[in-house]
Amino acid sequence: MPHASQEPRLPSPRGPVSASVGEYVLGTGPLPRDDYVAGAAVYGDDLQLALYLCYELHYRGFAGVAPDLEWDPDLLRTRAALEHRFLAVLRADTTVHDSVEEALGEILVEPVDGTGVSHYLRDEGELWQLREYAAQRSLYHLKEADPHAWVLPRLWGRAKAAMAAVEFDEYGGGRPDRIHARLFAGLMTDLGLDTRYGRYLDAASAEVLATVNLMSLFGLHRSLRGALVGHFAAVETTSSPGSRRLAEAMRRTGAGPAAEFFYDEHVEADAVHEQVVRHDVIGGLLAEEPHLAADVAFGVDATGHLEDRFAARLLADWRAGRSSLRTPLASSPRPPVNAPAGPPADHRNPL
Repeated sequence: MPHASQEPRLPSPRGPVSASVGEYVLGTGPLPRDDYVAGAAVYGDDLQLALYLCYELHYRGFAGVAPDLEWDPDLLRTRAALEHRFLAVLRADTTVHDSVEEALGEILVEPVDGTGVSHYLRDEGELWQLREYAAQRSLYHLKEADPHAWVLPRLWGRAKAAMAAVEFDEYGGGRPDRIHARLFAGLMTDLGLDTRYGRYLDAASAEVLATVNLMSLFGLHRSLRGALVGHFAAVETTSSPGSRRLAEAMRRTGAGPAAEFFYDEHVEADAVHEQVVRHDVIGGLLAEEPHLAADVAFGVDATGHLEDRFAARLLADWRAGRSSLRTPLASSPRPPVNAPAGPPADHRNPL
């Protein structure tokens, strides 16, 4: 078993489904009733947290939870029921383009007057908002590239070689100090955040949980390998311009050199990755399995759908002057001059 410090603690439940899943993995209660699973809001906190708990057993697990539960048949049946509801609603809510070229073409065009999260943070974001953004994104970035690695055994030939090359870069090109998850930990340190894996799971919104769950859903199912490739292509295609804006936001607020470097690194690296993924990973996959084109397009479009929901949540909260987290952060120990470290005090409940 890994050292205890590598395993996050189980988060607090957010409803009957996540409560039952948490109790089951600790051996203190049964799995959730079928009617609870069927009645939980698909994009809501309870279902998304329950699904996250199931998936996390395939990564680092949780303190006090037996590693063998990763393949517990009863838990897998519950996970399958949660996945079925999540995937069905995603397919119903996502407008899928007719072709991969159309799906990618839409996100390749940068809007003249951008209104996304990275635009907001670049132009007017405050330090406390950058800290919240990093805390939420840490659920993925502290295991960056891990969900996508699941697809490697399900590819072959040109697609496999290209995907492995991109993943090699994500893992630091053989240098542990350049692993992107470690670079993100440096960013978090600059922002006065706790770098422990899973530290901000309790604070994270349902919207960001859904974006991480999507990667695990696609990655853990061979039947969804095309969707995982589409998801990866969407991430790499939008990363470079977004990272450039976020690097500017870090510089403007004086967040720190490691915070700037993380996004500066992604501007260059992901511009290259985007070309490799589009031409060699997708191109190689569809040359071998052209019937997966619709799945690739779905992966691209479903990623955009969930990212749009997350962005809407962040911007609505921040423009109202309130925290986007379930439990707002404590003040940074090292706020730059003239950069507020947290939301207005009447919204504060330090984590």
